[in-house]
Amino acid sequence: MKRFIGVLIFSGFTFTGFAQQGLISGQIKGKNGPVFSATVSIPLLKKNLTADSAGNFAFSNVAAGKYKLVVTAVNYNKQVKEITVTAMPVLLEITLTETEAVMNEVVVSGTMKAISKMESPIPVEVYTPAFFKKNPSPNIFECLQMVNGIQPQLNCNVCNTGDIHINGMEGPYTMILIDGMPIVSSLSTVYGLAGIPNSMVKRIEIVKGPASTLYGSEAVGGLINIITKDAGSSEKVKVDFSATSVGEYNADVTAAFNGKKTAVLLGVNYFNYQQRRDINNDNFTDVTLQNRISVFNKWSFKPRNNLNASLALRFINEDRWGGETQWKPVFRGGDSVYGESINTNRAELIGTAAVHKNITADVSYNYHLQDSYYGTVKYYAVQQVFFAQLRWSKTLGRHSLLTGIPFRYTFYDDNSPATAKVNGDNQPANTYLPGIFIQDEYKLSKKTVVLAGLRYDYNNEHGNIFTPRLSFKYSPNANNTLRLSGGNGYRVVNLFTEDHAALTGAREVVIAAALKPEQSWNGNINYTKIIRHSKGVINLDGSIFYTHFTNKIVADFITDPNKIIYDNLDGYAVSKGITLNTDFSFVNGLKINAGATFMNVFTIDRNAAGNKIKVPQLFAPSVSGTFSVSYNFYAPRLVLDVTGRLTGPMYLPVVPNDYRPEKSPLYNILNVQLTKTFANGLELYGGVKNLLNFLPANPLLHADDPFNKAGGKYFDANGVARPDTNPNGYTFDPSYNYATIQGAKAFAGIRWQLK
Repeated sequence: MKRFIGVLIFSGFTFTGFAQQGLISGQIKGKNGPVFSATVSIPLLKKNLTADSAGNFAFSNVAAGKYKLVVTAVNYNKQVKEITVTAMPVLLEITLTETEAVMNEVVVSGTMKAISKMESPIPVEVYTPAFFKKNPSPNIFECLQMVNGIQPQLNCNVCNTGDIHINGMEGPYTMILIDGMPIVSSLSTVYGLAGIPNSMVKRIEIVKGPASTLYGSEAVGGLINIITKDAGSSEKVKVDFSATSVGEYNADVTAAFNGKKTAVLLGVNYFNYQQRRDINNDNFTDVTLQNRISVFNKWSFKPRNNLNASLALRFINEDRWGGETQWKPVFRGGDSVYGESINTNRAELIGTAAVHKNITADVSYNYHLQDSYYGTVKYYAVQQVFFAQLRWSKTLGRHSLLTGIPFRYTFYDDNSPATAKVNGDNQPANTYLPGIFIQDEYKLSKKTVVLAGLRYDYNNEHGNIFTPRLSFKYSPNANNTLRLSGGNGYRVVNLFTEDHAALTGAREVVIAAALKPEQSWNGNINYTKIIRHSKGVINLDGSIFYTHFTNKIVADFITDPNKIIYDNLDGYAVSKGITLNTDFSFVNGLKINAGATFMNVFTIDRNAAGNKIKVPQLFAPSVSGTFSVSYNFYAPRLVLDVTGRLTGPMYLPVVPNDYRPEKSPLYNILNVQLTKTFANGLELYGGVKNLLNFLPANPLLHADDPFNKAGGKYFDANGVARPDTNPNGYTFDPSYNYATIQGAKAFAGIRWQLK
């Protein structure tokens, strides 16, 4: 109310100077307060502007007459008001209603412009915090296990390193964005995903398939864009505290402040786990012990000349370790007690500003320091990434044009062979990646849209790189959409920042030749259907995908059990399959989400004799699925959520004569939760994760000799495998991993918000 009175006062002063011209002003509100960055337009006069962080707007010098005022905003229904302008100012208070259908949400990741999800020629999946609250997790990495076709994969049983697979392709092929910026660099895909406060997340957009035409290197398998909340439209205070029966504690707190010139959003996340549990009795911690704090601060500057700007900063500090249960910090780097200890410090800056109604400037910077030991192997690395981009967009008739000039600079230095000269001297890597892209979205008709794009990058090490894409969308009506898309992706590789297997364990890393950039071609057919009926809404979504790789870099674990041999594939690789998603929402309070992915991921390589051989992709299940069933008991304000993930058999990195099976079993992780909501905004929730108590078998090889000591149990004084105790030449190896070793655990939490 105070803000609206302010609008009235503002209008009064303005009226003094523009009484003869006419004034239209007001405030735009939603269910939770002012609507930030709503678009207000008068089509007849071809005038439009963006409301500020408090929802205020004003048109001056409006000639007398009757007009239609159109108000639109992300996640809200469009509202049209008829107004009459006279010499007296028109004062409005407009309340928008939120959209009911998820399919009408606005997305930006597919085309780098705000567009309705149904109108986007690129298929984009959207997930809101309400979806992830069905199975609450302390970080984004764990949350994504609820998404069909997305596989958060643990790559090491000791330090719990992880990355995110899309349609069976390894983590380095997935680009992680924060507010559209490539802020999560290759080094931090290992640990950076765990430090994003969940309470800061507005939605997560996922594009499956190459997106290098708009986003450059790494966007080969797809991208995950984490959109943070707007400071001006967030809750004043929001807190979420939770704990588990195994001793995990998580705190998530955000606060929003509205000033005269800026709106500020502050988020803090703290996670702590210090229990040395050993369920499978191998003398190794089942889950890494962690102590992590993340601070996120975002400023939204009130528009000048209707031009918006925002700036965000994030800092993360994490200390984690895993290893033998008797490990202490004094053993760090030594060979008496095995441990993998990682200390991470990370800082990020994200800024965007509209410098003209058609021109936007983006800038980001991140600094990542990793100080770690994997047994006796020290890995000390620094990576800095600076990114800047200028975007221009314009609608000309049926053409919606977008062009950009991006520039990315990456500095990387570590103590590994990756940054060493032939003589052993240190030589940090400096990568410059300037480029240019152009995209045209052409409306052939009301039902058909064609999107074409082309990007050119120049890499100072690999030269010229071109990445085109082409998409078609056909919508015979509002409830049916068919999309066909194809494109090219590329990726420049740094093994030590991306593949944790190159560091952990005792295998020697061998790079067979100078590695070339990987390239891929992808085709995708997507069909979406909405069925509306008296009992609710049903959304159906299905895709057929095919990706063909050349120059793919593969890790050979098989040839020599003591080595990991990396080389470009002398052949090609394929990822193909079908993914299906269903979403049922009924008026009686029942909601069902279910999805399944069937895929075949493999490489065609040549053996020593020159013959082609087919090699299946590791950690790529042929079938997987996710589901969530929710029922809202309206009267007692209770919600029951049952969620689960089914993972089919997948090939694992076995060694020659391994006693463990080469494929994992079919298993299901089932979770249940009950949430109680009170009228004052308080929520209490609790339940059980991994209700079926699934545990992977034999994850560590030779856990009783992690240093492979010469003259010890398995090796003689010369380091040769003893025939009596180690006839197969096994070495310590933690890479045989396909599920968390934690078992069933209870959890409970409390949420509260002040709107």
